[in-house]
Amino acid sequence: MEVSSNLPSLPEENSQESKDLSSFPAVPDRPATQSSLQKYSPLDWKGYFDQEEDVTIAGSNDVFHVYTAGSQGPVVFCLHGGGYSGLSFALAASKIKEKARVVAMDLRGHGKSSTDNDVDLSIETLCDDVLAVLKTMYGDSPPAIVLVGHSMGGSIAVHAAAKKVIQSLAGLIVVDVVEGTAMASLIHMQKILSSRMQYFHTIEKAIEWSVKGGSLRNVESARLSVPSTLSYNDLKKCYTYRTPLEETERYWKGWYEGLSEMFLSCPVPKLLLLAGTDRLDRSLTIGQMQGKFQMVVVRHTGHAIQEDVPDEFASLVLNFISRNRIGPHGVEVFVNHRSNENSAGSSTRQVLVTGIYV
Repeated sequence: MEVSSNLPSLPEENSQESKDLSSFPAVPDRPATQSSLQKYSPLDWKGYFDQEEDVTIAGSNDVFHVYTAGSQGPVVFCLHGGGYSGLSFALAASKIKEKARVVAMDLRGHGKSSTDNDVDLSIETLCDDVLAVLKTMYGDSPPAIVLVGHSMGGSIAVHAAAKKVIQSLAGLIVVDVVEGTAMASLIHMQKILSSRMQYFHTIEKAIEWSVKGGSLRNVESARLSVPSTLSYNDLKKCYTYRTPLEETERYWKGWYEGLSEMFLSCPVPKLLLLAGTDRLDRSLTIGQMQGKFQMVVVRHTGHAIQEDVPDEFASLVLNFISRNRIGPHGVEVFVNHRSNENSAGSSTRQVLVTGIYV
């Protein structure tokens, strides 16, 4: 789960990033220069996705906002982490749409989606939401679908796949979430959530903090995704987080408990993208050695792999589609394979997670 638009991930005790995270809020605000305002100004999604639409679920007041891109090929259906939004995948979508379709939804309580109970972030409810959106969008004849989930969204993707009700499900990609590491981080979550910067006088300040004290490392992606994770507080006359993650603690354990075995049991091709080999727990280590899924360690990135290195993320997704011959009707998508895929034993740089497992 991740805080805010970026759940700061578990900083290590003596790391420089940990120092930055704790000290940043204490630094007095300096007057923003025109250049800094321009550097951190919001970007419009229209240069990356093709359309946005609201998906209304029959028999309810639930309306889910989705961003779409591309017109042919399988559907890469993207689920963001806790505190993020569908725009977390904007930069990657602009590349993926050249070979496949992309759909990125704002989950319940996030972005522009609206439901009767925005704080019900139980894994059961979130999973049902995703299945309902897929059913509403594609009816009884869905195209080939590859579920992609980051952090909390990765858990939702696994649970949705494990239900075995998506008849055209052709692949599962989980981004930087592992049961063992996530469960161990739960005791630190409230502390991390409370230590982040809570209020911002401008959206530009929120974007700036997200890359200087938060979990994002790509300024362009932050300019796209961070505004959608904020809401304006009329009482305090400033911006704060759209999603009150600190109020959802009762659901955290359910997101990750049993996740590794459930992931291994999903009967479709699987890819696990990690920011560091230290993430693997025992079940996944054994499963990876047995060849039950493909694993790639993405170097020089933080927790939000799809935002930090969107070009590499898009290539990995398209390579996965190509290798497994996933298409609208089983038609292969041809993509040049890159040699950046590493197994657990590969030489990789240990990367500090800069966002919580939301």
